[in-house]
Amino acid sequence: MSRREGQAANNVLGLGAVIKYIGSKRLLIEHLVTAIGAFDGVNRVLDLFSGTSRVGHALKKAGFEVFANDHLSYASTIARCYVEADRDVVLADVEEGLRRLSSVTPKAGYFTETFCEKARYFQPKNGARIDAMREEIDRMDPPPVLRAVLLTSLMEAADRVDSTTGVQMAYLKQWSKRSNKDLELRVPDMLPGPGHAMQLDAGEAAQAVDVDLVYLDPPYNQHSYMGNYHIWETLVRWDAPEAYGIAQKRLECRSYKSPFNSKKRIHDALRSTFAAIRSPYFVVSFNNEGHVSQQEMEEILTPYGELRVVAVDFPRYVGARIGIYNPSGDKVGRVTHTRNKELIYLVSTLPGQLDQVTDAINAACPPPMS
Repeated sequence: MSRREGQAANNVLGLGAVIKYIGSKRLLIEHLVTAIGAFDGVNRVLDLFSGTSRVGHALKKAGFEVFANDHLSYASTIARCYVEADRDVVLADVEEGLRRLSSVTPKAGYFTETFCEKARYFQPKNGARIDAMREEIDRMDPPPVLRAVLLTSLMEAADRVDSTTGVQMAYLKQWSKRSNKDLELRVPDMLPGPGHAMQLDAGEAAQAVDVDLVYLDPPYNQHSYMGNYHIWETLVRWDAPEAYGIAQKRLECRSYKSPFNSKKRIHDALRSTFAAIRSPYFVVSFNNEGHVSQQEMEEILTPYGELRVVAVDFPRYVGARIGIYNPSGDKVGRVTHTRNKELIYLVSTLPGQLDQVTDAINAACPPPMS
């Protein structure tokens, strides 16, 4: 067992951002950190599609130098909080900033009108607090890292009192119990030490930094993260966009089209992204329900080096388990299955690495629990 592998196996991994999120790798973190720690000579890791930065946060905690990238504003903000921020440097300012935000007088504005009245994601009392706190952040005009931490705290606080099943495509017909609680800011689980956050397209990010390993968790189906989490994008940008439909999505969601969300374009998008990678190793996490089958992914990855696949069984997201409902609250369709598999593809341009990596995963990682 390598030194880094031992650190990962014995480390109590942090969660990073705790907002509800489809595609979160919460149940796979131990597998991923163990795998990355078992490659020889890996110190600098690029998380190319960082999302809520749970993987980047865990890698930083395990002792890696992490570069977290995502092109969406809310995800890049979370990465700046959980990967780039140095707790020892910013904690005092964060605590003071959160005290200041917690003392503001609630005042309803765009957020309340859009997401509490035209839509019903949050109770109006909490919408007014969110409006006032978000305006206060702009008045404070904090440095970028502090700003990101305050915004992340506000996102997480809002998530704890929302009325959804975990995505912002719709809200519950009846108010959730948690939505009645008062919004409360908390200090995010930042880590000491340096890190890096970027907001680039995947191919650009892969070319921008020299790292030892790249981790990729690309979108895998037709549902865009912009549409699923449009409220967080608006909360971070604070640009009062024109919104449409029952869900009050940003108008931009109509035109926003990632090639990774297209069944026709995703194969070329993956090839282009893999071709941009300059590191000797990369690890790809991809769902078995995605647009690309295991056979197709293996064919795409084979030219880049030695390849192994590890399959991990885990429960589907909560919305899939309770069923799908139309805007009137009527259940439509039926639940066909409640579990699926996450496929972890291990790629090495250097021979003799993947036996030790797969052995480390099998030894350290029991099947994840629900």
